[in-house]
Amino acid sequence: MIKPATIKTQVSSGGVVFRVTAEHIEIALVAVKNGTVWCLPKGIVEKGEKPEQTAVREVREETGLEGRPLRKIGDITYWYYIKDDNAKCRKTVHFYLMEYMGGTTDDHNWEVDFAEWVPLDQAVQRVSYKGDREIVQKAKEMLSKTRQESAADSRQSTPDE
Repeated sequence: MIKPATIKTQVSSGGVVFRVTAEHIEIALVAVKNGTVWCLPKGIVEKGEKPEQTAVREVREETGLEGRPLRKIGDITYWYYIKDDNAKCRKTVHFYLMEYMGGTTDDHNWEVDFAEWVPLDQAVQRVSYKGDREIVQKAKEMLSKTRQESAADSRQSTPDE
């Protein structure tokens, strides 16, 4: 008799770390599965860790970059099968928009094949998973809105002194 799959839950956290260059906004993506799958850096929230702390740690481990969380982008939830455990797993991933503070993508850990900066417009197309694509699109909208607000603030006239 075949034993039915057990149900597990997992909570992960990750980040969309960005930097602004003269030409455009770039975000860091990682490649896994022998460089065939491009995704956002993320990992399991460890005991005693807050999701935001996990996002900072995972971005550092998987991209080699230091990022400062600015705000939450949103969550994605999906199911996958763990063959060795005969378990269905419902995974929720919290994502944060993170400002690049330092580091280099050459310093990523063994869990990823590559880490690289990708222009934001190209990143939307490059990510392999629908959920990641939705998060990148939300990040793009947030960054666009922030830039528009900054531009409007700088156009405001200053009062006479």
